[in-house]
Amino acid sequence: MATIGQDLWQYNLAKVIVVDVSDDYRLMQPPMPSDFYPVLTETWLPRHNLSTWLAQESLVNGYLYDWHESPHSEEEPWYVGVVDQALASTLIVPDFSRIMNC
Repeated sequence: MATIGQDLWQYNLAKVIVVDVSDDYRLMQPPMPSDFYPVLTETWLPRHNLSTWLAQESLVNGYLYDWHESPHSEEEPWYVGVVDQALASTLIVPDFSRIMNC
């Protein structure tokens, strides 16, 4: 691998830690600090346009995107909070506008 003082891949890839935030919804709690949640997976993804890409992709089967937190420095990881899909489907609010003729 090519190097210029450091490994070049470090400039192109970001460490992403996917955490399960389902308990926030299950227990109706306010959010905790990112590193307090159970880790589902850790991966490396391209840095370019990462914040947009995270909201559109499924990183773990059976979980839905909830939020992401970008790092304060390039050495720190990104955190992505995901919610169990089965739990999320119970939380979806029905559309009452059709019933109320709004």
